[in-house]
Order: sequence, then structure tokens, then C-alpha cells
Amino acid sequence: MTSALAVTGTIAYFSMDVAVDSNIPTYSGGLGVLAGDMLRSAADLGLPMVALSLLHRKGYFDQHLDSQGNQIESPVSWSPEQHFKRLAERVTLTIGGRPVGIAAWQYLFTGVTGHTVPLIFLDADLADNDPNDRSLTDYLYGGDERYRLCQEAILGIAGVLMLRALGYQDIRGFHMNEGHSALATLALLEESAGAPTGQRYGEKAVEAVRRQCIFTTHTPVPAGHDRFASELVYQVLGEERASALSALQVMNGALNMTELALRFSGYVNGVSMRHGEVSRDMFPNHHIEAITNGVHAATWTAAPMAELFDRMLPKWRADNGFLRYAVGLPVAEVRLAHALAKRELLRQIRWLTGVQLDDQVFTLGFARRATGYKRGDLLFTDIDRLKQISERGPIQLVYAGKAHPRDDGGKAIIRRIFEAAASLTAQVRVVYLENYDMALGKLLCSGVDVWLNTPMRPQEASGTSGMKAALNGVPSFSVLDGWWIEGHIEGVTGWSIGDELDGANDSAAEAQSMYDKLDQVILPLYYHAPEKFAQLRRSAIALNGSFFNTQRMLAQYLRHAYAPSTNGAVTDFD
Repeated sequence: MTSALAVTGTIAYFSMDVAVDSNIPTYSGGLGVLAGDMLRSAADLGLPMVALSLLHRKGYFDQHLDSQGNQIESPVSWSPEQHFKRLAERVTLTIGGRPVGIAAWQYLFTGVTGHTVPLIFLDADLADNDPNDRSLTDYLYGGDERYRLCQEAILGIAGVLMLRALGYQDIRGFHMNEGHSALATLALLEESAGAPTGQRYGEKAVEAVRRQCIFTTHTPVPAGHDRFASELVYQVLGEERASALSALQVMNGALNMTELALRFSGYVNGVSMRHGEVSRDMFPNHHIEAITNGVHAATWTAAPMAELFDRMLPKWRADNGFLRYAVGLPVAEVRLAHALAKRELLRQIRWLTGVQLDDQVFTLGFARRATGYKRGDLLFTDIDRLKQISERGPIQLVYAGKAHPRDDGGKAIIRRIFEAAASLTAQVRVVYLENYDMALGKLLCSGVDVWLNTPMRPQEASGTSGMKAALNGVPSFSVLDGWWIEGHIEGVTGWSIGDELDGANDSAAEAQSMYDKLDQVILPLYYHAPEKFAQLRRSAIALNGSFFNTQRMLAQYLRHAYAPSTNGAVTDFD
């Protein structure tokens, strides 16, 4: 066993997906990218952490778009052996009445000082397993309800078992990133009893689990929380475990994974100030705090801007707070660094699509999961108005994003963007890039001139792409939701679309606001006051980049979420 696996006093972090690298398809979007960024910062800060996830051998999916924007999905092909170390330890979990062996692979995040944080991937693809069970960890967010529950049992229950098998006996906190791993709480209760039991657990055992558990919820709409019918829970988990959940009064007709995590966590948080408010309204019987998300600054800052920071703000990688001093960077150098990042983006677009965009033309970027509430097609509400605006200053648009294979509405949004692009060909160039991933996300966030975000309020729990853009001097143009409520200073860090924080969404009014600001504020600034636009870039770095990062986020978790589990003994992390 390596020394990293012998660490005591560790925080164990559970996430269904974790973004390690663009070539490793163990993530689908924001949740996994956040998890990866958190672990990178933990390594930078020298924190004793270990993470658990599943080894998705078939990944999420590869996306291909035909000429009409129809999405075609195919499995991802990759080899875990090329990226991870196979560990010798095995654990067994009974699923559907059969014993299922679970193996482990390890990846190490290495920080700026050389400290490592292990990420353990759980793998059911073992020769000894029943053929029907070998694929249980293959697909990320795929399969039916049974498949999803099996995966969540592996992540939560087998995850705890694997930690113990690897030698992690002194874990000070179990941090569940979303409700997928909520069954870890049941595994901890079973530890306290010495074995699974269908009997009611005592309040003393329940309170002991609460003191160990931290839960971060990311979903501001009820439909986004996993629920499994009681009958299915009995089939998958077995009589003893399902009866225990029933006795604990967390399963009444169905098992709600978020409610399970809420019930057994001593600290619960949403992922932005606004999301904390929404979560408290959704779950009024629980105390829910807020810690706003961040991003790993060194990962998401493009090379030209990072080189500028290295010269002028040399301590920024170890301490992202030094980005505050970007307010003093020479405006000309900020402009040059962004220009270089923009040229690289356009070069990659030409290589990927054959389309040559103009580096002198105002470029608006939008890259999100294609789904209804994100309203990726809002900019095309009034095609004629968009054409008129482009006559006052040329515009080019870059889009990216996958729709979940079962999200027909999201797929329709992609098709509508393609339709709009076809009708705008003579006036506005529109490019939609396939297979949005970490590498493409970095290019987009750093290379466009303004970052667009159009969610339906209050469904953007946080969002992090605009944070990545800010690190690169790219201001946001966004509906006031999620993190942007905290990061928005009109005309300083970017611009709002509409000015409402509450009330009903009005897509027509928000589209009008978007067109008016593009026409009357943003394009005139870009084309006629480039010095002022560059000053705004600098402000986005200094005000948003210095705060919306995972170093600050982790410091808040240390003070508010992790320290209580050790009676405030936060000095162990120093």
C-alpha cells in the first residue's frame, strides 16, 4: 500500500462522476468538473482527502451532429490501464441477491507542492461476477432505474467498504457530492452495528453518522432528485437493508436519495447563495447552508493569460487570492493575452469544422448541456432583430453542448440552433462544436469575447463556466441566477440579462433585454472603446477570478463543514 493510502484523519469525497482529463470519460458536465477541480485544489493545499467514483468503461457518450443538428450517440472507447493503477483490494456487495465483486483503480492528483490526493474508481467488470453484473459500472448516467440504483449502491455502500479495505480507518468526514452516494450513510450505520440489520438503528448510532457526514446538493428542482420505488429498493438492496431504510423512516413508498442524505448529514450546503435559499424552501425541515462553487484556477486559465499571471502575479497558483491584484495589470498586456487565446480558439475551430472565423469580429460563446431550462436557443428568439444588430457591428457565435440521450427537448434545442444558423449565414456566422469536454471548454471560455448564459431562474444552482471565463478576462452576459448574482457588477464584471431576481421567467422580455444590451452597450464598447473593454476584462479577473475558485471554496468547507466533525480542530489541516 502506498503512503498516500495510509493517511489518517482524511476527508472521503464521493461523486458519481469526476473530471480527470478530456481523454478520460468519467464525467458528463458541471458536477464532475467541480469534483475534479475540488480535488486538484485539495492537492494544491495539501489537504488529506481521498475520493470515490465509478469506473465508467463506456463513459457518457461520443456526440456526432449531422447537418440538421440531429445528435447521434456512440459509446466511448478508452483504456483504464493507460491512465490508472489497478489496486489489489476487492470488496463484495450483494446486489439483487447475488454477490458482486468490486475492484479498485487509483488516480493521483498532484498539487503544486507535490502533495497527492487519490481518486479511487470502483469497477464491477470482474471475471468472477455474473455477466449481468459486470456492466453495472460501465455507463455514466445511463440505463434504467434499476441500473441507477445499483450504481448508487456501489458508490455509497461499496465505496465505504473499499475505503476500509484500503486502510482508511480514521476518516473524519464523509462528503457526499449530490445524493448519488447517499447510501454511504447506511453503510456507516451498518458499521456501527457490526453488520447489516433490518432492525431499527438507535438514535445514538444515527447521531454518530450525522457527525461524520457532509452533503452538498446541486439540484434546485424536485425532478432532479433521484427517487426509487420501495419495491425496487427491496429487489436491489435486499430485505435487511431495505427494511432498515423503512424503519429509519426514509422510505415511504419510495426512497428519495436527497432526503436520505439530508437526514443523516450534520452539515448540508447548496452551491451558491441563491441556491441555498431555494434549497431551504424545497426542504424546510432541514438546515441548509451555502458555499458557492469555484473552479481550479491553474487548470482553466489559458496559456497566454497564465504566462502573464506568472510574470506579474507569481504567487497566484499557490494562492488564487493574488489574482485580486490583476486590477493593476497593464491593459495592453491583458488585451494581448486574450487576443492570443482567441486566435488559438479560432484555429481549433477551423481544424475541427473547416470554418474560418475572424479574430477581429466580436465573438459570443455559449456552451452548456443542451436541456430546456438552460435555453440555449434564447438568442435566436427574434432572428430579424439579431440580423439588424449585426449590421451595426459584426457578430459570430460559437456553441457547444451535449443533450442527454433521453432528453428529446434538449436535442430539439440543438436542431433549432442549427436552423437559426442556416437562416443567419449571410449576416451572423454560427458554429456548433461537437463533443464538448474539458479541453474544448477551456478553449471556449478563454477565447470568446463574452460568455453568454441564459438559464430559467432559479434553476441554475451555481454554474461554473462563467467563472472559468472570468479567469481569462472574459466577462459574462447572463441571467441573474446561480453564482452570477454574487459575481455581477453591471458594466464592471459583465452584464445582466434582465434585472429580475424573483418572479416568473419571461423569455420574450429577457430576449429583448439581451438584444438591447448587445446593440446599445456591448457591441459599441467592443468596437468603439476597446481600451474600456479591456479594463472590463481586467476587472473580471480581479473581482471574479480571485474569488470564484476552488481554493476559496475549500477554505470555506474547512471552516464550516469539515472542522465540526473534529470539534473544530481545523489546525490539523494547516
